[in-house]
Amino acid sequence: MGETLLYIIIAFITVEFIISKILDFLNLATWQKPVPDELKDIYPSEQYQKAKAYARANTFFSLISSAIFFIISLSFLWYKGFAWIDRISGQMSSHPILHSLLFFGILGAVSFIIQLPFSIYRTFVIEEKFGFNKVTPKLFVADTIKSLVLAILVGGGLLALLAFLFEQLGSYFWLAGWAVSSAFSLFVTVFYTSILLPIFNKLTPLQNADLLKAVQDYANKVAFPITQILVMDGSKRSTKANAFFSGLGKKKNIVLFDTLLKDLTTEEITAVLAHEVGHYKMKHILKNVLLSIMQTGVLFYLFGWLSSTPLLAEAMGAEKNNFHLALTGFYLLLSPVSLFIGLLMNVLSRKHEYEADAYAGKTYAAQPLISALKKLTANHLSNPQPHPAYVFLYYSHPTLLQRIKALKETTSSAS
Repeated sequence: MGETLLYIIIAFITVEFIISKILDFLNLATWQKPVPDELKDIYPSEQYQKAKAYARANTFFSLISSAIFFIISLSFLWYKGFAWIDRISGQMSSHPILHSLLFFGILGAVSFIIQLPFSIYRTFVIEEKFGFNKVTPKLFVADTIKSLVLAILVGGGLLALLAFLFEQLGSYFWLAGWAVSSAFSLFVTVFYTSILLPIFNKLTPLQNADLLKAVQDYANKVAFPITQILVMDGSKRSTKANAFFSGLGKKKNIVLFDTLLKDLTTEEITAVLAHEVGHYKMKHILKNVLLSIMQTGVLFYLFGWLSSTPLLAEAMGAEKNNFHLALTGFYLLLSPVSLFIGLLMNVLSRKHEYEADAYAGKTYAAQPLISALKKLTANHLSNPQPHPAYVFLYYSHPTLLQRIKALKETTSSAS
């Protein structure tokens, strides 16, 4: 039965890989279309050709890197590589929790070594070639070290706790694991900008007096109490611009990339913030948190059910069941479930984006938001008309043209 499960996992991974590559090339083919009339002001011929070349470079890079990871994953499964790491880590320590931590540590080290050259190439070749990269070798090393330390301390601590609960609670593990993971997710949601983000970026209060007044005037108009408006030094890593909202309850922080302040006007930035306020007013953040907790509960229930049998360990090539082999097998088996859940979450997310856009259009103005979206698309060299199937499966936001059309309809219906 374990061998049958192994074949099922291999089939799932293979089908997902083939589908993703087909969609990648369908999406790349859309660049042969002429620039839509609505976007010719931001995508003149030279800029459009640059964006097309950027898409082509990323698509072929993704094909090569994902194909290598696909082959390595299948080889690890077929030749019982996970069972081999399990034996090595078990020889280093027979304690179940230390055994699991050593297993994930070795697996993480192998994954890190494989991924590092690809990360270097993407940052210092592709992103550099197209004018996005601002990361220095020194900063890259510092970011890598910080990420590894966080992974060891936070990830290792969380895995150790889950492994302990798995050993102690048996069939009730899924409930405790669900509670721990949900509490951790809530912690990150609330304290991301105050604890985690400053590890990598410098955050400073917004100093632009005109913009600060415009944002505060709008916030007062819609009765939105902002805790802080922070500016993040995103320009030390990339020229790409962004903004996001963070926090729950009374703790409401808005973070602006410094590149956003450079590229957008005061009206456009205020419109972007009005969109973020719309997410809060429409309770999108709360709904997403609750949905995420429910999703986590379902996954832990399924894991608890499957891990109670030796099937997952057998599929990994081992004879004895344990936490780390069961979790690894479950993660690999989860690919179609994750794809389906991700699809549903993206459908909901696109609906939320339309609603937040409409809120910004009604409470502030549609035209500056349209102008901001156009600039951000051009700034990122994004695909102005991606393939519908690619959008349906992967996009958490509607396409630029879809958002422009919806915003114009909002304006006409309000007038």
